[in-house]
Amino acid sequence: QVQLVESGGGSVQAGGSLRLSCVVSRFTGTTYWMAWFRQGPGKEREGVAVTSVTGSDIRYADSVKGRFTISRDTAKNTVYLQMNSLEPEDSAMYYCAAGPSSATYPLRAAEYLYWGQGTQVAVSS
Repeated sequence: QVQLVESGGGSVQAGGSLRLSCVVSRFTGTTYWMAWFRQGPGKEREGVAVTSVTGSDIRYADSVKGRFTISRDTAKNTVYLQMNSLEPEDSAMYYCAAGPSSATYPLRAAEYLYWGQGTQVAVSS
């Protein structure tokens, strides 16, 4: 079993920054992909950013390209999401997720086996 614990959410004004962290209990064959998703009220869960275990394959949703950066520190069992130039539309619950290498579409929520409890991000205008 893999456990994920997010932190770093909060309230900021538009244009501000936040860094989310996700501590992973252990990396296994089922944690090849590490991703951040978000879900706003009444919306579907959306893939924001994903990184492969080596960091050689990183993908972003179009809505966050150039503003968000995903990274992973294997030595610390931690995945980060640096969020800059935040907009009110970025307000959502953010979730960390881990999935296997067999995932076909790494930004699709259904591909992921393990999820954290989420951390709330609120951006005011």
